[in-house]
Amino acid sequence: MAEGTVTRRPTAVVVGASATGLFAAAALADFADVTVVERDRLPDGPEPRRGVPQARHAHLVWSGGVKAFDDLLPGLTGEIVAHGGRLVHIMGDMVSRAPNEVWFRRFTSTHHRNLVCSRDLLDSVLRNRVLADQRITLRQETTALRLEGDATAVTGVRIRADTGPGADADADADTAARERTLRADLVVDASGRGSRAPQWLTELGAPSVTEREVNAGVAYATRLYRAPEAARNINFPLVNVQANPAKAPGRGGIVLPIEGNRWIVTLAGTRGGEPTGDRDAFVDFALNLDDPVIGELLKGLEPLGDIVTTRATANRRRYYEQVKRWPDGFLVLGDAIAGYNPVYGHGLTVAAQCALAVRDTLGATGLQQPGLARRLQRAAARPVAAAWDLAVGQDALYPGAADTRPNGIERLLARFVDKAVETGARNPRAMAALLDVMSLERPATRLFSPDMLIPMLLGPRRPHLQGPPLTDAERKAAMP
Repeated sequence: MAEGTVTRRPTAVVVGASATGLFAAAALADFADVTVVERDRLPDGPEPRRGVPQARHAHLVWSGGVKAFDDLLPGLTGEIVAHGGRLVHIMGDMVSRAPNEVWFRRFTSTHHRNLVCSRDLLDSVLRNRVLADQRITLRQETTALRLEGDATAVTGVRIRADTGPGADADADADTAARERTLRADLVVDASGRGSRAPQWLTELGAPSVTEREVNAGVAYATRLYRAPEAARNINFPLVNVQANPAKAPGRGGIVLPIEGNRWIVTLAGTRGGEPTGDRDAFVDFALNLDDPVIGELLKGLEPLGDIVTTRATANRRRYYEQVKRWPDGFLVLGDAIAGYNPVYGHGLTVAAQCALAVRDTLGATGLQQPGLARRLQRAAARPVAAAWDLAVGQDALYPGAADTRPNGIERLLARFVDKAVETGARNPRAMAALLDVMSLERPATRLFSPDMLIPMLLGPRRPHLQGPPLTDAERKAAMP
């Protein structure tokens, strides 16, 4: 290098300070100076924010996500736990009924630990950790308008500041004054389900993107409750009644004990059986699930606030990795690639695993290699595809969920998964294999391993449980 030559550090722009955007910024910071562009003003602590309406509902992070969290940001899970989150043993700390109406035994022989807390707490700890990095700059209240570049290469993103002088004016001159272009070696779209990437790419002359939607018509209703006094001291388990796709409408619910001595209770129903925001109907809906355990736990508890409802729960995927001519310098991650029915709890895990795929690919190639964006997009598609297959494998069975009914192979695989669930409910080896797949730690081929097939074919044939496996101590503690 000649004397006096300065090597420019690469730059990246991440659109969206979502969990996906923050994980992506953390992954990129070792390779570039990162600017995060966020439309909203972020809260200072664990509080709701406008851009994450689904945050009010029950959230958990599967063990595959817990591992990815700590691989990206060592100690992150411990920080969340220190602020009130819990690492719970799945299935030992969970009372759960499968979609095929089989109750799982509470095995404690697997390594799987899921992270449980409010989404507000998780986002707050994650924001504080990522934005403390001096290599990462946050631009709040700033809207990403369009990509800069052409169909072969994205060179930056056009932004508009939504605060400051002239922000409330309508004059074109004031609007133009608030716009500028951020040049970048890589632009990452982490703007979630509302991503405008297909439109942006079309405007550059890039090919259109294939999309698929599987919509079971699920609606959610969530309410917070004050936990019973006695339940606060015994690590009360998660309680989950999953909907059965063989029945229409499908109805289910979950009780999630979280920080602050609270329970998040989320109820769900498909077309014709949706829960509502009616406060007088909430407990009755829970009592009328195929098993009334959730409703029985809620009787007499003090509700905290009103009911929050959501209907935007379709599984929707955009196959960016299949675009033949993908522009250099652009990458789409997380929910902007695929959004899932929240009942499966995979969104946060996929967000972290996508960021890990980015970090690992960059570690091998660096940021400024030709064709890098295409390799990154394909790497990010792998965790997306794993979660997608699990979600649509169930949701596609609901009437009206997709334009075409599942084909013979898909129906056969669905029956095999039902058999795997039934086997896992009674056998710890099979349960470990099932959880490896459900947690996104291992590919679906794990279900065809001896750990699953031998118990499936040979037993032991332990009888199914006839009801929810709550202990006497837990039942007593749940009494208000």
